[in-house]
Amino acid sequence: MLVGLISDTHGLLREEALQALQGSDLIIHAGDIGKPEILDILRGLAPVVAIRGNIDRGAWAAGLPATAKTQAGAALVYVIHDVNELDLDPVNAGYHVVVSGHSHKPGCTERSGVLYINPGSAGPRRFRLPVTVARLNLSPTPWQIDFIDLRTGDSAVAAGA
Repeated sequence: MLVGLISDTHGLLREEALQALQGSDLIIHAGDIGKPEILDILRGLAPVVAIRGNIDRGAWAAGLPATAKTQAGAALVYVIHDVNELDLDPVNAGYHVVVSGHSHKPGCTERSGVLYINPGSAGPRRFRLPVTVARLNLSPTPWQIDFIDLRTGDSAVAAGA
């Protein structure tokens, strides 16, 4: 099971992001989408779970939830745009993975058996942060998280839970 993770496109869906997400069984967009067409294009690759970010406004965005939960293989995943607004205990709620965006900083940490992943920003480059997406491979143990820098094509692999 390969889950493509993307966030903070801010209206820009790069061809490199589409290439990096190719082959995903599921794509999760963690908000700040920017335009509804982005979700339509992503749905051409795989089923999509998407949430509303703080810049997502208008009728198209009103239909998006602020948070979502989804099953990906054996993993129960919680999706929220800003992890600082998390108002539940993922451990007690039974989640294995929390996916967020907002900060534009790619990263992966594990706390109390829960994997917290931010795929970074795939949209316009901000500050000196990289432009990235991530892939979560739920097949191996431990799970594998692969961050792809869309500007260089470089990939950094992190082991998960």
